[in-house]
Amino acid sequence: MKATNIFALAAAGAIAATAATARDQIQIVGSSTVFPFATAVAEQFGNTTSFPTPIIESTGSGGGFRLFCGGVGVEHPDMTNASRRMKVSELETCFENGVTEVTESKIGFDGIVLANSNAAPTYDLTIGQIWQALAADGPLPTMWNEIDPSLPAVAIEVFGPPPSSGTRDAFEELIMEEGCETVPGANCENSAHIREDGIYVDAGENDNLIVSRLTANPQALGIFGFSFLDQNSDAIHGSLINGVEPTFEAILEGDYPVSRSLYYYIKKAHVGVVPGIEEYAAEFASEEAAGEDGYLIDRGLIPLSEEGFAINQANVSDLVNLTIEDLQK
Repeated sequence: MKATNIFALAAAGAIAATAATARDQIQIVGSSTVFPFATAVAEQFGNTTSFPTPIIESTGSGGGFRLFCGGVGVEHPDMTNASRRMKVSELETCFENGVTEVTESKIGFDGIVLANSNAAPTYDLTIGQIWQALAADGPLPTMWNEIDPSLPAVAIEVFGPPPSSGTRDAFEELIMEEGCETVPGANCENSAHIREDGIYVDAGENDNLIVSRLTANPQALGIFGFSFLDQNSDAIHGSLINGVEPTFEAILEGDYPVSRSLYYYIKKAHVGVVPGIEEYAAEFASEEAAGEDGYLIDRGLIPLSEEGFAINQANVSDLVNLTIEDLQK
């Protein structure tokens, strides 16, 4: 056996021994969008098994990947949630730091919404108009009716997620980049860059804070996942985008133009060391949780197709290794 393999095995054994004595509670980081779903699964898991309820921290998707890929051992999280897929560069960072085996679970779908207070009228916007309102390299209007006279004569103010958020990543890709392409004569070289002159307000990873700000300023808009809108429909409503209202059915049928996949990732080196990881992951991927009649659907998760659900269950059950080639498909 090569010396490098001997040292690797010795290191793995040391990690296992340390983890077994230092921590018996699963630690999870990541997306604020996936946080309510992961929390619901954690509560169910804690109530129905002999394992402790996992600890879940909302760090944003990007922040979660940085923590997750930081290394192997009890000082690093066991799992991370994400409202976008892991990037090739992030998986490469995992590999560089010894996190060489990662399993990906795609749990379902969510839509990205722009919402405002129920005390104000509903906005009806195109992705092109949203790009014009928020693009750093766009026309830089201060009022919505400067973009189109049919829009309200009110100041543009949008509260949204920080750069570390998967929701921000998806918003930039699905609205900013695609929206620019619909605006005649627009320079789309840096179309995803959001203006920094106070029109767009970085509200951090706390979606509840955005809701409170929308309540205080009914004309302002907030950006977050459909599931959060669904949970707060007593206070806020979603804008129409390209003429389509953000509803469960519209996202499920593919009619709503701004939807994305949701994920969690498992650090295989911690499986069998920190107790309950496989069981928690199985609960998250189960018919009872993420199936079309599961308890996560009641919380706003849009379910996978029957085929996609079966593929995901197999990935989780077999702890299939994620590869760079997978992410390049």
